[in-house]
Amino acid sequence: MNHFIQFLTYFRIIAGPIIFILILIPQSYGAALAILLLASVSDYWDGFLARKYALTSVLGAVLDPIADKILITFVVIALSLNLESIYIGFLGSLMLAREYWVSALRDFNAREGNAGATKVTFLAKTKTFVQLVTLILFLLGLFLGSALILFVADLFLFLALIITMQTGLSYTIATFKQ
Repeated sequence: MNHFIQFLTYFRIIAGPIIFILILIPQSYGAALAILLLASVSDYWDGFLARKYALTSVLGAVLDPIADKILITFVVIALSLNLESIYIGFLGSLMLAREYWVSALRDFNAREGNAGATKVTFLAKTKTFVQLVTLILFLLGLFLGSALILFVADLFLFLALIITMQTGLSYTIATFKQ
């Protein structure tokens, strides 16, 4: 079971570049969407299975959020290129900057013995969920050729940005509260 859980995490890491390439090939939106759906579901299952079978590890705790960041980075960049969207590029860049900032905070807190300050919260899990739903909506809109779904995805991207920034602010305050 432990190998399967690790596979799910590694799958998200590998899926990012594959989805990037598929997004840039217009006839491949369906394949990109399918892989993103699988990667999104794997994010839930690796954590669920690790907790259920008491197979959590330090490596898993480090790799899981990194896998999410790699996946989201590749998809956001590919979408902003494909759709030639300054909006996706800018909001996506703000979200990614927050991700790198929180990674730095986690490293800092680990060194300072304050890891609890950046412990994953329910809102942070919600953030990842909303980000993935947003990216799925963009790919669904491209796959179906639906401007309405792409518009809804733009709205979700703004919502994802708000939640992303809120969690980043919360982690920052918790880190420097002392």
